[in-house]
Amino acid sequence: RFEDGTVSFLDIIALKHGFDVLEKLTGGMEKIKQHTFALAHYTYTVLSTLKYANGAPVVRIYSDTDFSNPDVQGPIINFNVLDENGEVIGFSQVDKMASLYNIHVRTGCFCNTGACQMHLGMSNEDVQRNLQAGHICGDDIDLVDGQPTGSVRISFGYMSSFEDAQTFLKFIIATRFSKSDTEIPVQSSLTKLMPESLPDDLPSLNNADKLSPVPHILDREFEDNLSVSKPTDNRHPPEAEAESIRAAVSETTVPTCRRGGKPITVSNIYLYPIKSCSAFEVTEWPVGNKGLLYDRNWMIVNQNGVCMTQKQEPRLCLVNPSIDLNQNIMMIEAEGMEPISVSLEENTGKDTVICESKVCSHRVKTYDCGERIAGWFSMFLGRPCRLIRQSSDATNKSHQKNTKGLESAANISLSLVNEAQYLLINVASILPLKEHISARLEEPLEIEEIIRRFRANIVISAPESFEEEEWAEISIGALRFQVVGPCSRCQIICIDQQSGERNKEFLQSLSASRGKKTNFGIYLMNQPLHSSLPGILSVGSQVLPVLKENTEIQPPTSSEEKCSG
Repeated sequence: RFEDGTVSFLDIIALKHGFDVLEKLTGGMEKIKQHTFALAHYTYTVLSTLKYANGAPVVRIYSDTDFSNPDVQGPIINFNVLDENGEVIGFSQVDKMASLYNIHVRTGCFCNTGACQMHLGMSNEDVQRNLQAGHICGDDIDLVDGQPTGSVRISFGYMSSFEDAQTFLKFIIATRFSKSDTEIPVQSSLTKLMPESLPDDLPSLNNADKLSPVPHILDREFEDNLSVSKPTDNRHPPEAEAESIRAAVSETTVPTCRRGGKPITVSNIYLYPIKSCSAFEVTEWPVGNKGLLYDRNWMIVNQNGVCMTQKQEPRLCLVNPSIDLNQNIMMIEAEGMEPISVSLEENTGKDTVICESKVCSHRVKTYDCGERIAGWFSMFLGRPCRLIRQSSDATNKSHQKNTKGLESAANISLSLVNEAQYLLINVASILPLKEHISARLEEPLEIEEIIRRFRANIVISAPESFEEEEWAEISIGALRFQVVGPCSRCQIICIDQQSGERNKEFLQSLSASRGKKTNFGIYLMNQPLHSSLPGILSVGSQVLPVLKENTEIQPPTSSEEKCSG
């Protein structure tokens, strides 16, 4: 009776055919229920048994049942991952790590704030506090004051298999235990879980007589084998130096300039004219009102107009754009392709059609760069795509919500970046990560390779690792920058920027070495120039930081993953 217009009669007619196909494929809903519940029960039992060396559980499962009856429990497991001390690891980090293993999970409160509040033990005051901290539905603020704002959920369907369940369990084991501790016991435990056929009267998705084999779980064996020895590798970075910095900062009541020690200098400057393509390294470069001049002014979109990044197309890193300010062109090169150029002059003709595109969840005004360059990219990538450029007619405004102390934050202009005008990383912070990854890969790594994976604009050389996380603002020559938050890393750092090959060890090692977060590097925004000098950023310039009052940098509150395209 609420129908407005013609009923969807074609879909209604299709329902019977859909149910007939489902019956033919699966044997019916009763068989689907038994199959999916068997997978959920198996996964639940193994998850419940996983423990650290100190006896602490690896996960905390939220359920109103003990997974013993499919009539009252569906094929869904809701949980949070814990560390050795029982502290919750944020769901956004679990989601990022799962994506490395091609596992899709849902995270957050799943549009059920009441159940979320009940199972997480949140009071009404906690919910209000989370909202005041900037947490909204769909964002990745997964922890507030160490307490979870949501959880992780996995679901099984009729197409799910026992191998899918094992893949998920191996993912949990691989990311929570070191290789040396789990390689032998975990593999032997999983391989000993041999499937046993259930009684013949239970339904099956493979035939009408038997349920698909379901593993028999040996609780004692899991307890013996999966309570692994305590990890001996560096799961957390050395805290001595960072602790001394934090102690010094906590004693100050106002932002304080960093004093003493070796000078901090700019060691590298990179811009990325085409979003998600290769870096263009310079020794000095003009600064515009959106960041480095021409940084991320262009991006590649698919035939539906959706922005393409290295997540979907890793070969984008093999496209090498460079800017020639004298000739006023951008040259684009790639192996096996003839170089092609694009004018730096904006196309402002009457025939130019301004379109609306999306960068993450933010809408920007763009225009198409033409058929010639579209054909070049389509040929190289082997799929239809186009090059578009941001229009200067309509400016993308800052969407940062935690720009405390930043003058006129709402009026700051952005290019086609995800979060902020600049991304800064510290070479000293890379060194411990380099050692950690090299040890796990058992092969040496070049520092330049790791620097390029993090796709920063400004690379500095500071005496202390991660001291940049204690800064409120910095000055480089006549330029002033406000620190607006940490960069929460995604799977793009797993892509070798020279070959386009993926290696998930990089994000896993970053997660292991940094504790509960995958933060690396800090976002910067321009402060208005208080000098008549031209805005030029140069390698070798000294960096003068100002310490912040609060040593905790709150992450940006965008609803999308934070990463630098």
